[in-house]
Amino acid sequence: MVELREWHRGRLIDHIQLVVKDLEACRRFYGAALEVLGIPVVDGEGYFFADELFVSAGEPTTGRAHLAFQAPDEETVRRFHAAALNAGGRDNGAPGLRDYHPGYYAAFVLDPEGNNIEAVTHGPARRSAPSVVMTDDT
Repeated sequence: MVELREWHRGRLIDHIQLVVKDLEACRRFYGAALEVLGIPVVDGEGYFFADELFVSAGEPTTGRAHLAFQAPDEETVRRFHAAALNAGGRDNGAPGLRDYHPGYYAAFVLDPEGNNIEAVTHGPARRSAPSVVMTDDT
């Protein structure tokens, strides 16, 4: 087993979406749980979100989860899409701009279980840090 003395957070996951049948019950649950952690929840029409977690109501047409990976640029999004298709994924949205916000460039594939997997870049932006680095100081 590999012993980790240093690990990173914040460089892989862009966001996670859960599609739920009972949005109100999930809003109560996540609202209470995240309040304890000091994470605010923002409500929208048919959804709510908290940082990287996005929860929406509906019957999923794909698997129950949507996972979005961060990509540094549009070329990487295109390479992700091609590699995922070559590895057995199914197209669920070719690489391109989306209207979520200016510069949102993404591609979507369904994994072998039908989960919606995305790679996204948000256009020209400067990160405050490449990742949060945690070290084991014991």
